[in-house]
Amino acid sequence: MKSNAKGKIFVCDEGLSFWGGVDPTTGFIIDIHHPNHGSLLSGQFVLMPTSRGSCSGSGVLLQLAQNGLAPSALIFYEPEEILTLGAIVADQLFGKKIAVLRVSKGVYSELSEAHQAEILENTLIFGSNAINLRELNIGTLDLSTNDRRVLNGEHGDAQKIAMETICKMAVIQDASKLIDITRGHIDGCILAHDANLIFAEKMYQLGAKINIPTTINAISVDRNNWQSQGVATSFGNKASRLADAYVKMGAHPTFTCAPYLLDDKPSEDEAIGWSESNAVIYANSILGAKTQKHPDYFDLFVSMTGRAPKAGVYLRENRVPRHEVCVDLPDAFDDSIWPMLGWLVGKFSPNKIPLVTGLEHTSLTVDDLKALCAAFGTTSAAPMMHINGHTPGDKLAEPLHLEKFNITSEHLTKLWVEFNVADTKVDLVAIGSPHASISECRNFVKFLNGKSCNTNVQTIITIGRDVLSAAKKEGIVDQLKSAGVQVLSDICWCSIKEPVLPVEASVIMTNSGKYAHYAGGLTGRAIRFGSLKDCAQTAQSGFAKSDLPDWLINL
Repeated sequence: MKSNAKGKIFVCDEGLSFWGGVDPTTGFIIDIHHPNHGSLLSGQFVLMPTSRGSCSGSGVLLQLAQNGLAPSALIFYEPEEILTLGAIVADQLFGKKIAVLRVSKGVYSELSEAHQAEILENTLIFGSNAINLRELNIGTLDLSTNDRRVLNGEHGDAQKIAMETICKMAVIQDASKLIDITRGHIDGCILAHDANLIFAEKMYQLGAKINIPTTINAISVDRNNWQSQGVATSFGNKASRLADAYVKMGAHPTFTCAPYLLDDKPSEDEAIGWSESNAVIYANSILGAKTQKHPDYFDLFVSMTGRAPKAGVYLRENRVPRHEVCVDLPDAFDDSIWPMLGWLVGKFSPNKIPLVTGLEHTSLTVDDLKALCAAFGTTSAAPMMHINGHTPGDKLAEPLHLEKFNITSEHLTKLWVEFNVADTKVDLVAIGSPHASISECRNFVKFLNGKSCNTNVQTIITIGRDVLSAAKKEGIVDQLKSAGVQVLSDICWCSIKEPVLPVEASVIMTNSGKYAHYAGGLTGRAIRFGSLKDCAQTAQSGFAKSDLPDWLINL
């Protein structure tokens, strides 16, 4: 993305998720697990290998640009789509320019040693170096007749904007043509900042219409009940307007971050256009569908046109694992192991698709796989992993010449300690990140064993509308409520703010590796982590266990 810019060099040795990792109101890094936590990105030339984590980073970058707090330039040496898309939208729709470059590893290495740099027209200048830059050229794409008609504006301004952006991203992804997409999933519907609302309403006003079956992610309020939950009217109205804008454009009001739990799931080899990192990873890794980890806003463009660049993991050759992560699975464990393993696999695979071995003879439930995929998405930029024996498709040959990493009991113990630095007195138990399944709700009732939650602990489970309906029919919702558990639909923990998140809560306990990673930066609260059963017991006692779980102690 072209923009004249000048600034000091700031190097992130690790990729960073802007959503949950950067405060859009200040420009500071808030991810407490990132080595550059507390650093300011605004106005600087920010270098990182590539971004990672949430698809919503594009929206955070747009909000930073709207606030005048964006980096002057973003420079990568590996493929990057999320922040790049945010910069394209900031420029194309709002005239806010952020330079984005992808350079060779050699140039990146030299640049990282410099104090400052400048981009002047098509030249990157630092020290005694002057590097020529090449602009995007969508004229090289092999487009269909209809694609060209949309690009020429024959289907209206909104469709033209969508196709222009898709074509730019195709060039960035080294694609030569586009492919048909059968269904979409919209992620940019959370009111994490005003930029998401401004974008959605602008696209609706321009006449945007969704043209393929498209679900919508969790939103920032319980759409039908927020007025009774103490939510400020101004926030509730904005969050509702954002959700409604996407529904009016044609999205189905599913309001769930776990669309793979719906009855109508994608099939193996189906080319879909999903956003929401955990859903993308689950679709590719568990369902065998094909989707890039599309950034927020781009998901709408794909759903409007039914087209996406023929690139990335849409191509069979790009779904091949690049290294192996071997799990030394303990003889005994509980369900807390799956989010921890996902987080660790991602840590060993920050930007490459891994082959996960060691689980071939282990039976994994949907809930286990959901937790594994969601946590993987917090530490890795990869849109999928191959879980040997569990990922559909052609069985992989015995891996040859793959770099190999091992996850041992020492890694699990260290991570458990890192996830449990908070005081053992817990104020809030948070279940449902991603949205809880019907089986998780059943199990939570079972673990409560007919007893009520401690009155000093608030316990909240977030679920999708379909699961809520099923849980009501089974009487599960009544059982949870009678035990003192609050059940909320439409919203998810990554979008919950005060007062739904209790103002007085200082320590949160969760069974989610995703929320354990992001919650500190998002809420400012301290975090405890454990199994679903641990969370139920803590909801009743008010205290988390201070020791390692038995299965880790006995290793």
